[in-house]
Amino acid sequence: MSESIFLDTINGLRRERPPVWFMRQAGRVLPSYMKLREKHGFKEMMEIPELASQVTLMPVYDLGVDAAILFSDILVIPEALGMELSFEGKGPSFATALKDVENPLTFLQDKPEKLEHIYKAIDRILETKPQEIPLIGFCGGPLTTLCYMYQGFSQNLNFPDFVPAIYRDKAMMKKVVAKITEMSIHYALKQVEHGIKAFQLFETHAGLIPVELYKEVFLPAVKAILGAVRAKGVKTIYLPKGIGTGLNMVNYDLCDCVSVDWQTPLHEVRGMVGEEMIIQGNFDPRILNASPKVIDQEFEYYLNYGRKDPKWIFNLGHGLLPSIPVENVKYLVNKVKEADWGR
Repeated sequence: MSESIFLDTINGLRRERPPVWFMRQAGRVLPSYMKLREKHGFKEMMEIPELASQVTLMPVYDLGVDAAILFSDILVIPEALGMELSFEGKGPSFATALKDVENPLTFLQDKPEKLEHIYKAIDRILETKPQEIPLIGFCGGPLTTLCYMYQGFSQNLNFPDFVPAIYRDKAMMKKVVAKITEMSIHYALKQVEHGIKAFQLFETHAGLIPVELYKEVFLPAVKAILGAVRAKGVKTIYLPKGIGTGLNMVNYDLCDCVSVDWQTPLHEVRGMVGEEMIIQGNFDPRILNASPKVIDQEFEYYLNYGRKDPKWIFNLGHGLLPSIPVENVKYLVNKVKEADWGR
């Protein structure tokens, strides 16, 4: 047993309760984050190590979660490939999208130095965090990263130009995926070198394309990125949101832990991914917009599941939403910590 209930659980050790942390916990619902946001832009907070460190650790102190996740963004990889990124307006956008470029392979240029500020932030976090709280690093999944790079903006999450482009020139897309993969591996291994204790790959838009197409074009890249991290002895988490029955192709050869959305019940997921796999997530974040009474009712399923399966980390099916009252998030964390898990 270690001081970290999160690390013990992801290593397959039985603990008295599941660990709890949330995707998008560093920001959005936290008053302390919103206060800081009044003085600093989103990109500024990511790029100044002291601010990134401060935001990363806010949910540890404000919510009482069992792990911290690096405050950054999945679109730092396109920046490191020479794309000009802006967070002005309603969301991230690129000055030039790949759909408007004649040859993406000559347009993309390796600029790994663009990632240096993130490693400095990791160093700062590790200097200041509580000893028992591990730091989770992360990267965007290859499909999700390419969605934004190709479309150039994020307001339309259907990415209408992207999917037809895969079918038009699959060979070119595979070459672009290879460039994204190479930079993602560099980035992930640098995070490991600087001291992260687990690594999550966020494939937020896995459900955008048919499972077989994902398996052909993107899954080899997923395996390469996660495999490089695992080879360094760091546990890996894979979130293929919306992949549905594609969970059948997620097994212990691919990752240590699969983070699941809210669409498939946990007991069905366990049957799909096997007994070795650690499972994370599944609680629908939209429940947290309801009353504590409703939260209690929905929590019962997870309490009963967690009593039977110690290889499960309590998390959401996706990230915290800005509309969620912070009191409800704290309420849920306390329920996880105070419930009788029968272990």
